[in-house]
Amino acid sequence: MTQTARLYGGSLYELAAEEQLTDIIMEQMKEIRQLFRENPDYMRLLSEPSIPKHERTEMIETAMGARVQRYLVNFLKILCERGILREYAGCCEEFTRRYNADQNIAEAVVTAAVRLSESQMQALTERLEKISGKRISLIQKTDPTVLAGLRVELEGRQMDGTISGRLSGISRKLNELVV
Repeated sequence: MTQTARLYGGSLYELAAEEQLTDIIMEQMKEIRQLFRENPDYMRLLSEPSIPKHERTEMIETAMGARVQRYLVNFLKILCERGILREYAGCCEEFTRRYNADQNIAEAVVTAAVRLSESQMQALTERLEKISGKRISLIQKTDPTVLAGLRVELEGRQMDGTISGRLSGISRKLNELVV
């Protein structure tokens, strides 16, 4: 994340907190970020220097003005006017980081070979909340190379309960014994 994204995302967070709009802006930021991911041509269009700035900001107003919180619409317009709309993802990360810190939320990423069921996700969330003492925002990823088990990343720690992780651990121990 760049210094620019930290500054802008942090400023938006401070404004949202002051106005007690952090929850709604957080949700809408995620939706817009997903929109930009799914429509990269739209992001390119809004960043195109050959299109006058006022036309690009008008596109933002037309697309989002009636559906998105006013502060967030204006935030997007500022990024567009300054030619730094590509920093939006980093701004989202900083906003989320500040939100999570204030709400005592820890993000955890669970990686499994197959998608976990809702009940498995709930059980894992409850277990991680007990371990961390925080509310958990769980992000699920699938990776067929995991084979079996789960790998969880939580607050910089990695808990590897996968078969491949266990085999690597056994291999390391055997190498230590042999040497």
